[in-house]
Amino acid sequence: MNGSRPRILSGFYRKMGKRTFDLVASLLLLSVLWPLILLVAAATRWKLGQPVLFRQRRPGLGGHPFTLFKFRTMLDTRSSAGDLLPDKERLTPFGEFLRKTSIDELPALWNVIRGDMSLVGPRPLLTEYLPLYNECQARRHEVLPGITGWAQIHGRNDLRWEEKFERDLWYVENYGFRTDLRILARTLWIVVARRGISAQGHASMPKFRGSDP
Repeated sequence: MNGSRPRILSGFYRKMGKRTFDLVASLLLLSVLWPLILLVAAATRWKLGQPVLFRQRRPGLGGHPFTLFKFRTMLDTRSSAGDLLPDKERLTPFGEFLRKTSIDELPALWNVIRGDMSLVGPRPLLTEYLPLYNECQARRHEVLPGITGWAQIHGRNDLRWEEKFERDLWYVENYGFRTDLRILARTLWIVVARRGISAQGHASMPKFRGSDP
């Protein structure tokens, strides 16, 4: 009997409680952080120009695309051929500060309110990666993507792609209310410590090219 109770609570959280928790927590965060969001929006326009928000299509639940919102952190500097320069050449000191403090992620709270994302889950990656996943890696789309996740508190961008996907799969199979609370609490510590922000030699991570055979 004692063992069945946690399973019942976990099942309820997965079916109904997680969405309720996401919605309530996101609304509370926005009600507290809206002055900071407005300040950062004004600073972004002054430092980087328009648009203030970075928008990009990302795969969500079931691989279905949605528009991700973040604060812009890079310039649109292009080469003489008209191609965008590498990320590390377009990332400004102001943008780097936003990334190190994870303030650039605040607009994604709107994605959580809309139901595109959860506060906790596998990070939404690029749509171009979808055909590169193997069967196990594709399971990361069995749950809503998150602003933070199990991989983010276990190395973030210091991890190799395969290590990230292993942690994503662990979360898909094991998530629950206590797990999500643990991830959120540890995320706060990692943001303060500014750990794992980028892979060596990259503004964030090298592109995923598919797993080795």
